[in-house]
Amino acid sequence: MTPGILDRSRTVAPPGWSRWLVPPAALSVHLSIGQAYAWSVFKPPLESTLGLSGTASALPFQLGIVMLGLSAAFGGTLVERRGPRWAMAVSLVCFSSGFLLAALGAYTEQFWLVVLGYGFVGGIGLGIGYISPVSTLIKWFPDRPGMATGIAIMGFGGGALIASPWSARMLEEFGEDSGGIAAAFLVHGLVYAVFMALGVLLVRVPAEGWRPAGWEPPKESRALVTTAQVSARNAVRTPQFWCLWVVLCMNVTAGIGILEKAAPMITDFFADTSTPVSASAAAGFVALLSLANMAGRLLWSSASDVIGRKNVYRVYLGVGALMYLLIWQAGDASKPLFVCCALVILSFYGGGFATVPAYLKDLFGTYQVGAIHGRLLTAWSTAGVLGPLIVNWVADSQEDAGRSGRGLYGLSLGIMIALLAVGFVANELVRPVHPRHHEPTTAKEEADEPDGQRTA
Repeated sequence: MTPGILDRSRTVAPPGWSRWLVPPAALSVHLSIGQAYAWSVFKPPLESTLGLSGTASALPFQLGIVMLGLSAAFGGTLVERRGPRWAMAVSLVCFSSGFLLAALGAYTEQFWLVVLGYGFVGGIGLGIGYISPVSTLIKWFPDRPGMATGIAIMGFGGGALIASPWSARMLEEFGEDSGGIAAAFLVHGLVYAVFMALGVLLVRVPAEGWRPAGWEPPKESRALVTTAQVSARNAVRTPQFWCLWVVLCMNVTAGIGILEKAAPMITDFFADTSTPVSASAAAGFVALLSLANMAGRLLWSSASDVIGRKNVYRVYLGVGALMYLLIWQAGDASKPLFVCCALVILSFYGGGFATVPAYLKDLFGTYQVGAIHGRLLTAWSTAGVLGPLIVNWVADSQEDAGRSGRGLYGLSLGIMIALLAVGFVANELVRPVHPRHHEPTTAKEEADEPDGQRTA
């Protein structure tokens, strides 16, 4: 039987294929699914049209993030087996179908369809799409795995920079009633399908024996970089996996603590000073944070190729705690200080996402790194609940106690510092994986074969 266009064997790169075509393929998917960070644009019109509360209008986004973690965890092994083209195609179908279902829900004013479409179906597309290029990029860039994954994952952080103004403009043109929201969802679904299809058609995997010109794989393990291979099933049984789970969870929780509450936080900090922050300035601050989030994914992941993964996470967690301490103690004394500290924290937040695939590759090899990455992303789902819960619950309780301004956030900032300290300790506990978890030599040989030649 002739293999289909999505079969792994149809994606092996021909001689002379440029590996630099693979990051754009990954970006086409990540820039699309990064729209999730722009969901807040749809919250006000949905609330006014369907009579929803703020909590209810957040349900599609919250379910989408939960499904991202779950689909990445449970679908990671299947993504490894079927290959990047299949995974990107599944992501395209789910993500775009989610928008189309959400459009139907908005048009008929059935909010449960919006939740089902955008949150459940679209969330599966988020998870599969997020991990789809990871192992392929690491195979194409064994000499610079941090930079390669940083390029792709940068797209997820930057997707909202495109989607936010685009969505707002469509709502202005189509209207903010049920018909206008439905039309905006419909356009999103169709345009993202076309854009993601470019990545599906463009992605390739390296041929057997391919390696970058002039690069030789290490002959033996050095520091935390292994030449052995560990399966996803064995990886989750190691202390290294759970140490990294804690590291990622703590780093993401701390970053979301700023990201989710950015505009009201900077407004509250300077409300009782002689230089209050206007609504437009607060919105500009949020845009700056998005840029820092995106830039940090490429900058810090590339730096990890030079200074090592463990060292760069020492920076994320140690310097991040210092930045939180400065905001806590002196944030309302200087706007530049507050903004700079917040930008550094958000760059670490993005960098943590982009660096972790290369950290996993160093520890567990390339054999099933995509599947291992998928399981690790359950830390993101956990942090997505913890971060906003901590900051919002503490701020509400402090307000009830009669505090205002900087006083609303002192306790939550202290909690974030403690969480980063926990993550710092977990990172220090990471050691090379014990040989008893390594796969037999045949698994290592299969990991070096092209995706189209390896059997499940």
